[in-house]
Parts: sequence; structure tokens; C-alpha cells
Amino acid sequence: MSEQQFSRPGAVDLSGLAPTPAPQAGTSSAYAVTIDEQNFQTVLESSMSAPVVLAFFSPSRSPESVALADDLQTLSNEYEGKFLLGRVDVDAAPQIAQAMQIPSVPLVALVAQGRPVPLFQDAVPLEELRTALDQVFTQLATQGFTGRHQPRSGAGPVDEESGEPELDPRYAPAQDALAAGDVDRAVAEYQKLVDANASDSEATAGLSMAKVLQRTQGVDLDQARSAAAASPDDVAAQTMVADLDLLGGHVDDAFTRLVDLVRRTTEADRDTARSHLLDLFAAVGNDDPRVQAGRRALASALF
Repeated sequence: MSEQQFSRPGAVDLSGLAPTPAPQAGTSSAYAVTIDEQNFQTVLESSMSAPVVLAFFSPSRSPESVALADDLQTLSNEYEGKFLLGRVDVDAAPQIAQAMQIPSVPLVALVAQGRPVPLFQDAVPLEELRTALDQVFTQLATQGFTGRHQPRSGAGPVDEESGEPELDPRYAPAQDALAAGDVDRAVAEYQKLVDANASDSEATAGLSMAKVLQRTQGVDLDQARSAAAASPDDVAAQTMVADLDLLGGHVDDAFTRLVDLVRRTTEADRDTARSHLLDLFAAVGNDDPRVQAGRRALASALF
């Protein structure tokens, strides 16, 4: 395996690998796939629409790298398409490790729009993985990169050329607006989808996140934190910092701040804080374990 350092973000030279138009069988979960030389190019190409996380491991040389890949597989199901996990056994696929210039295992890399960036070069606990991924996906969302992978189960329409599941075109106008930095238009586009179908959870989550971006445009983080510290019961000041925490990937901090605010306030202020927290729950996703914990904490604060 190459001893060169991991390459900087940019195009990966895969000319030495045999291209194949579609991924092979071997997925071990809905959002994970075993990488080999035949499907590697296709998996990388899927990062143009939604993030791909590559976990490089070696059962013979690094048992902890296998455990790390298993934890990421657990998270891939939990995140329901926010990323596709590609598991790369460097013993079975040494050419891929060489092409990606992997110096050692474990190593985890993010690929977004074809550009690889290293995330971890050591085994880390599951909660640390989750926190880091939250921060990454929140940052990508602020750049308008909000696509999701479809389950790798063969369900849904598939693009004939790439072999990848087709993205739902309903979300394209909103995602294009985010990519162009037009947050107001993204809010309007997501609102149209929610108005048309209130049960569309993806549109609801997109609308909630777009509103967070809209509310925080041009806000100075330090000034916002100072204002919140000076006025702990000021609902506007506290909700602003909660929004900023969410964008920074500090999801639990955002939820805790607003749960505590609900507990301290009454009547209209309490209802405003509660409604804002529910909106942040929607932005993260109602199936997220942190949202479920936040709902329990909110219920405790209300009664």
C-alpha cells in the first residue's frame, strides 16, 4: 500500500482502474456498499448528488478499522441517505488504496461532488463520529449540497447511464436555489412543496433548515452569544443562538438551550420557544435519536 500522504481535495486519477457502469451486488445495508475495482468509479460519481463516506479498513492488520467501518454502517442507516458508505477492504482492493493514496488504516474520507477530503485517520467512538458527521452535513447544507441517496435496494427509478437511483426532481428548484446562495427562494420553493403535501417529511426538513439559514444570514456569532448571555430569558436572543448552534453542528446544545428556555418562560414566550424547538426538530429529522431525546426533554419541561 502506498506510503504517500492522502491527496488534497481534487480530482482522483482512476485511469488505472477498470470502469464499470453500475455498482455490483454486495451492499450489506440500505445505505452501504462494498467497494471493489468494478464499482468504485460509479460510487464516486454518486457523490455529485449526495455525500459519499469511504471507510478504508484491513481485517488482517487493523481490527479497529473494521469496527470503525461497522460503526459508520450503523450511522449510514440512521442518517437515511444523507451519505452512502463505501467500505474498502484495502487487502482485497489494493489498487483502490493506491489510487486514493492511503498511507494507513483506519482512514475515513468524505467525497462530495467528486472531491475527497480526509475525515479520520484513527478509530473514534460512535458518538464522536456522529458529531463530526453532523458538522460536515450542516456545513454542506449551508453550501446548498443537500441531496440524499436512495436506498440501495433496487427500489425506485434508476438512471440508465449511471445505474444510480434517480433523484426526486421535486426538490431540484429548492436545492438549486441553495446552491446559488438564494436562501429566500429556497424557502419559497420548499414552502410550495409543504403546502402541496404536508406529510412530505423531506420537504418539511428542507424548509425548516432553509428557514434557519434565512434567519441567521449576516448574524455575527460572537455578538449573538453575548446578547444571549446578557438576557437569558430573551426568546429572540436565545433562539438565534440555538439556530447558530444547529448550523455549527452543535445539535444537542441547540436543543438543550431551547428546552431550558421553555422551562423558564411562560405563556406567549414559552409557546414561541416551544414552536421554534419543534422547527429545529424538523430540520434535523424526526427519526434522529437526538430529536427523540429532545422531544422527551421538552415534554418533561412542559409538564
